[in-house]
Amino acid sequence: MATTLSYTHLFSFTEAVFKSIGCSDEDATLATETLLAADLRGIDSHGVARLIGYVRLWEAGRINATPRVGVTYETPSTAVVDGDGGLGLVVGPKAMEVAMEKARQVGTGWVSVKNSNHFGIAGYHAMKALAHDMMGIAMTNASPLVAPTYSLERLLGTNPIAVAVPAGDQPDFVLDMATTTAANGKLEIAQRKNLPIPEGWAQNADGTGSTDPNAVKNGGALLPLGGATGSHKGYGLGAVVDIFSAVLSGANYGPWVPPFVAFLQPSANPVGEGLGHFFGAMRVDAFRPAAEFKAHMDNWITTFRNARATEGQHVLIPGDPEREMSGKRLLEGIPLLDPVIQDLESVGAKFGVKL
Repeated sequence: MATTLSYTHLFSFTEAVFKSIGCSDEDATLATETLLAADLRGIDSHGVARLIGYVRLWEAGRINATPRVGVTYETPSTAVVDGDGGLGLVVGPKAMEVAMEKARQVGTGWVSVKNSNHFGIAGYHAMKALAHDMMGIAMTNASPLVAPTYSLERLLGTNPIAVAVPAGDQPDFVLDMATTTAANGKLEIAQRKNLPIPEGWAQNADGTGSTDPNAVKNGGALLPLGGATGSHKGYGLGAVVDIFSAVLSGANYGPWVPPFVAFLQPSANPVGEGLGHFFGAMRVDAFRPAAEFKAHMDNWITTFRNARATEGQHVLIPGDPEREMSGKRLLEGIPLLDPVIQDLESVGAKFGVKL
């Protein structure tokens, strides 16, 4: 069963919870906007369902509700940002602003982040560049739940990559993907619905394939994008995200990335500080006139969208399903499963905030 709540209702509730843990009004609003972007776009695994997880991390002393997010090293086009242990939902957008400001000044901006936490969906951060006629890139490493090709050990996270490209009359191109066959949040949804997962999503602790949504919880691992014959490609992409986000910034990488769940403790011997992210912004007119570029993006998008397709299907442009879902949910509300409603009611009760 699901309960549908309006975006504005969920926004007010979530913002009040973030204020209750000590976030400033500005940061609470920013964190809420970042988090609910996932629900609007239909990525339910990364939205308000995770609010209880952030609260538990704060209760465990692993999230700083009042961080001083700042640049620790920079050149005209690059920077390292220290998130001061803050909510990734706040650190991420602020770091992306640094990347965009550098792009305004010199054409491109590249920012690697340390000492942060889970930052919601990567697409939200990349899309911030679109309004400025820039292309945006966002990546983050994550809790080690993924076994590299042939490995029995969990050494990488789902490590998503997002790229947003502005168009003219056509909707913008927005790629937002995990480097695993499926994000862990999809297993969490299957657990709540008591449904099996497709083959190729996960393996058991002994390396055999599994359709059990609890396989990872029981010692197994998520599998890299590419499945049985091409997982080395997903493994490679996930590795690049880890290196750009953490080895470059001074965050924890590989198996040392701190877990999102509060009941698991971070490594006693960390190799860095917190989680890592990586952001890029490229001004389109640093390459060619923006109007000219966007006209050609329109042509590119139209050509692909109008391609001959298999019977009953049509070719999608990255970002199409999420954009359509966002419009639908703004009008009709956001459906939340009963376990999520129960978690939100529990969180609200802690702070006297009624759902």
